[in-house]
Amino acid sequence: MYNRKKGVIIITAYRDQLLPREKVLRDPIHSYIYIQSPVILDLINTKEFQRLRRIRQLGTASSTFHGAEHSRFTHSVGVYEITRQICDTFQRNYPSKGADGLWDNHERLVALCAALLHDIGHGPYSHTFEHIFATDHEQLTAAILTSPETEVNQVLRRVSDDFPQQVASVIQKTYPNQQVVQMISSQIDADRMDYLLRDSYYTGTNYGTFDLQRILRMMRPYQNGITFHISAMHAVEDYIISRFQMYQQVYFHPVSRSMEVILNHLLQRAKWLFEHQQFQAENTPHLLLPFFEDHFSLTDYLKLDDGVLNTYFIDWCDNQDPILSDLAKRFLNRKPLKSIRFAKSTQYLIPKLQALVAEAGFDPHYYTATNNCYDLPYDIYEPGKNHQVTQIKLMRDDGSLVELSEISNLVKAITGRFLGDERFFFPKQMLQLTSTNPKLYQHFQAYLKNDWLVDPASQA
Repeated sequence: MYNRKKGVIIITAYRDQLLPREKVLRDPIHSYIYIQSPVILDLINTKEFQRLRRIRQLGTASSTFHGAEHSRFTHSVGVYEITRQICDTFQRNYPSKGADGLWDNHERLVALCAALLHDIGHGPYSHTFEHIFATDHEQLTAAILTSPETEVNQVLRRVSDDFPQQVASVIQKTYPNQQVVQMISSQIDADRMDYLLRDSYYTGTNYGTFDLQRILRMMRPYQNGITFHISAMHAVEDYIISRFQMYQQVYFHPVSRSMEVILNHLLQRAKWLFEHQQFQAENTPHLLLPFFEDHFSLTDYLKLDDGVLNTYFIDWCDNQDPILSDLAKRFLNRKPLKSIRFAKSTQYLIPKLQALVAEAGFDPHYYTATNNCYDLPYDIYEPGKNHQVTQIKLMRDDGSLVELSEISNLVKAITGRFLGDERFFFPKQMLQLTSTNPKLYQHFQAYLKNDWLVDPASQA
């Protein structure tokens, strides 16, 4: 960019430009999101980033929490804003003066771009779509950033030819500066902090609330990443417990999981009909064909959003295939399956229940499922583990570091423990009694006691 000042032409690099006046986005979580760099504004205005407005952050959770209509766009700009605040705090309080392991503000733009773009590779109904069509949103994020075909790549390349790959490497966790990586991806990062607060707000729950400003104020860079002053321990504990509560009460809610099961089976049925050449020509989902054929391009992927899938589901309600039609209606009209918890001791009973479901006239492949949801609220470094995680470290006044669970009894109580449940899903009709075969339904219901699957023989 060329600016004229007193008759002299000054060359200003695109990476270092600032907007003449910062832009702000109003936000219910952060009040305002401040955009100061033309790079960030240009990225937000790309068609790939605008697509995130059409993808819900919580997928099927809006079937349970009706306010959960927020998008991956709103979350992404929120992660950017938290990262901006971290960079400001680091530059103000911990600027590097050489090889001291503190914050080098030249890393600011790559951190902000990675924060903004970390979810750009998500597809419609993200995790269910990934499971059915074997896509990987992290790989697709890297492809969107590095492909010359995308507007995002064209913006990033204005910074430098290798800048798209730098941003992608932050998201892939291979970027050499771990301070930047841990801002976006660690056990307490901008991504998690925003989605906990945002999801809590939009679901109308209070489980995900914690003292964000205290955590950001006590965060500091050091040679190998990011740490927190030891006086922030209770704020960090609160964050860990909030995350635990959100997973147990919101993300693992049985109704949301039930709707995911229906969505999963709906897409499976559509794929099966296509593979067996039984799809009606008038109901052919043309934008999904590359995925049915397992040969899709980045362009094919970027055409999809939640609205595209929902339009096909509406069309499939009138399909001649009774299973596809019924599953589409169940998904669109919120008719979840019922579920019951089971354990290893009662898992052997599931085939018996599936046989009863089949006898009642439902194909158990599409109308039953087992689903497990387990979360690890906090993990620590353990030598010998194949997959190592980033510890949350606290810094004492003398500069020494201590791992969180070593001094927090609260966190230690949930460290390394997988918490959640396993459920068996089945049609709600199995809880009804019909005049045609009441004994069948009574037989099925005999296994269900107080939200648990039990063996009737053991109750005798």
